[in-house]
Amino acid sequence: MILRLSSFAAGVMAFALPFWGVSAAAEGTPVAAQDVAVPSGQPVAFYETLMDRPAMGLTARFRFVAPELGQRIKTMAYEALEADLSSLCVSYALPRLAEPTPAIIVISLSERPTEFGSPDPNVAQVFEAYRPTETDAGAICEWEAF
Repeated sequence: MILRLSSFAAGVMAFALPFWGVSAAAEGTPVAAQDVAVPSGQPVAFYETLMDRPAMGLTARFRFVAPELGQRIKTMAYEALEADLSSLCVSYALPRLAEPTPAIIVISLSERPTEFGSPDPNVAQVFEAYRPTETDAGAICEWEAF
């Protein structure tokens, strides 16, 4: 089962989110599309959050739209792209988690909205997985090889 929280339908799912591990606005109103700052400076906006339980455990998938991604990945070093994904995990995903904490956070960027699980070779898409980890300095996103 996949629970979806999009910028367009967040209000409908707000009642179930604490059980699945994602917090929503306290008043339960729909989440508006949000621009999010990343180190590279490329424009990025939150698109949706999906919660599911594959073999690796509870997984929170935070999906973002980056309209310039198709052009940027042609010239952008992987380290710069990963810095954007890691930043989205730390600054956007971690503060929105609730109990139970997911085992994995997947951060994805696509140049335009796509249906989850339906590949589109005409749309640039990238993703990385992270393990939310508590340290003495606070919560971090530890890169997860898969």
